[in-house]
Amino acid sequence: MNMRYRVLGGTGIEVSHHCLGAMMFGSVANADHEEGVRIIHRALDAGINFVDTADMYSAGDSEVIVGKALKDRRDDVVLATKFHFPLGEGRNRSGNSRRYIISAVEASLKRLGTDWIDVYQVHRPDYRTDVEETLSALTDLVRVGKIRAFGCSTFGAEELVEAHHVAHNRGLMRFRTEQPPYSLLARGIERAVLPTAQRLGMGVLVWSPLGGGFLTGKHRKGASPEAFRASLNPERFDESMQRNAAKFEAVEQFAKLADEMGVSLPALAIAFATTHPGVTSAITGPRTMEQLESLLEGASLVLTDDVLDRIDEIVPPGVDTYDPNGFWKPAPLTEVHQRRRPLDQR
Repeated sequence: MNMRYRVLGGTGIEVSHHCLGAMMFGSVANADHEEGVRIIHRALDAGINFVDTADMYSAGDSEVIVGKALKDRRDDVVLATKFHFPLGEGRNRSGNSRRYIISAVEASLKRLGTDWIDVYQVHRPDYRTDVEETLSALTDLVRVGKIRAFGCSTFGAEELVEAHHVAHNRGLMRFRTEQPPYSLLARGIERAVLPTAQRLGMGVLVWSPLGGGFLTGKHRKGASPEAFRASLNPERFDESMQRNAAKFEAVEQFAKLADEMGVSLPALAIAFATTHPGVTSAITGPRTMEQLESLLEGASLVLTDDVLDRIDEIVPPGVDTYDPNGFWKPAPLTEVHQRRRPLDQR
């Protein structure tokens, strides 16, 4: 296995070009804590030194499992987690405010069983909170040693630039990483997010390199979708829906290309996700040991220019065949008052 390592943004921290995502560990997907620990240990033994989770995954259960797995191996692992989404009911229990950040980091540290987090990430933008407030709180956490660096997830290019500008003008530390969706089927970030992150010297950890399950090889035309994935979002796997047509067609062509190369479709997908010069590491989120072994195959695969040209013909650079952000939509699209002037002002 040829695990490669890259420096994460300007932090000086070296991370494997594959990052183990822990979203599938916990009550939502695989509730067996011991199996989760075994999967994490197998990934570490294979050379992965980067683990990413979030407080919202299985309502904190994922962080607990990760903490158990890293109990005797913490110094060897770069640990990342995220905050933003609510874990319970009530006001001021979500978002990117200083009040919530201080509360969230303490809770994550306790669940993870550690004294520090290497990369603490804002899970989504918060349009109610000034980004200066967020950066100020995160800067303070670095200075007191609770986190080593911080980043963001699913921010637009303009939001990355704004945050960088605010940090520079206010003398604050800046976002060192961005975590966007990216795959053979969803290449939209190649238009602006990746070039912007490169110009700002940010590390990029891409999520969903298997296209929300479509690049596992289990979701093909005329075949019954994998029960677990289909249960999470059945509309995404409905062949009768016109908006899914391009995605299903692309999967067939990628599967054919993988067969010609003599590799699995997941291996092709994982190898592609780390080929772009703006990508530092690809997050893979296995639910079972079998899935992890399949994903590790992609860590040793190097794609030639001829293969990448074929990929560009199937899904051109910068094109999304579906909305990769899934259930989350930015507030300017979901909140009517942000799109329409009051009636008396139209």
